[in-house]
Amino acid sequence: MIQLKEISKTFYSKKNEEVTALKGVSLEVKQGEIFGVIGYSGAGKSTLVRCVNLLEKPTSGDVVVNGASLKNMSKNELRKSRQNIGMIFQGFNLLKTATVYENIAIPLKLTGISSKEIPTRVEKYLAIVGLEDKHHVYPGQLSGGQKQRVAIARALSHEPDVLLSDEATSALDPETTHSILDLLLKINREFGITILLITHEMHVIQKICDRVAVMENGEVIEQGNVIDLYSSPKKRTTKKFVNSLFPNDLPKEILEQLKKRGPIISMTFVGTSADKPALSQLSKKFDVDANILSGNIVQLKDKPFGKLVAHIQGETEETDKALHYLKEEGVQVDEVEINES
Repeated sequence: MIQLKEISKTFYSKKNEEVTALKGVSLEVKQGEIFGVIGYSGAGKSTLVRCVNLLEKPTSGDVVVNGASLKNMSKNELRKSRQNIGMIFQGFNLLKTATVYENIAIPLKLTGISSKEIPTRVEKYLAIVGLEDKHHVYPGQLSGGQKQRVAIARALSHEPDVLLSDEATSALDPETTHSILDLLLKINREFGITILLITHEMHVIQKICDRVAVMENGEVIEQGNVIDLYSSPKKRTTKKFVNSLFPNDLPKEILEQLKKRGPIISMTFVGTSADKPALSQLSKKFDVDANILSGNIVQLKDKPFGKLVAHIQGETEETDKALHYLKEEGVQVDEVEINES
């Protein structure tokens, strides 16, 4: 559905200094999936998502949406293609002096939708976002979450195949964020709309994304299925994001003392393995003591995912048997390095 091919973007400051925001970024978003791009401030995320509909024109590379290259389109062709790419922003971008109804109806009128069709669309999409009773209310009378729902309804009213989300939840409180993410998930499942979202919040990726790309300094440093990146992050930045959900703050001195009496392991549980009492069985099956040092179980989009750090105390032969048993039970086991803790 969306293909970014070796996208680079260079800006020039007022002093004519060259600033490279994107460096040869390539990724592909499949039809009907929710694809997340995560990175810290300055990673190039916002520039990347704005290149998808050419709000930012790439310095080099190509953008292909639904099989058509946007970069080679005329202004008129690009304008028509953009109607098929909805976008929601962190700041909502609503007209303050227009009602909720008008905020949705005016863009429809400007894109040539008939006056007979406009009320039907406004009604339909306000109902979808749960604001059917807010037609004549002004944005200043709405909460942040309600404003974002109006923005989503406005984007959906053009009936796009693709929805871009530029940090759409980062200005919202946690409870409202969850409700907006639930809404995006509902839209994706019921309408089959492909969603590309950018965020700096790992729980956004965790809750609704199928695949994810991690950005740093204008480059994609790692990408893949969410479960794969949670299970086996390769890059330091990816590990930092994942570890924010599974903190391990034990002092180095304590870990060093424990390791003298047996291995300290990190255990990753995915899907059904997260429901098995594998760790609790170790002391019953082998001559070892298993103590949990830290951990958490979270719900990914479709599967539970857990990560525990534990100390397995016992003789080497018995601890080896215990670790082998865990792996046979579908648990990913990695020994914790002290200098990474």
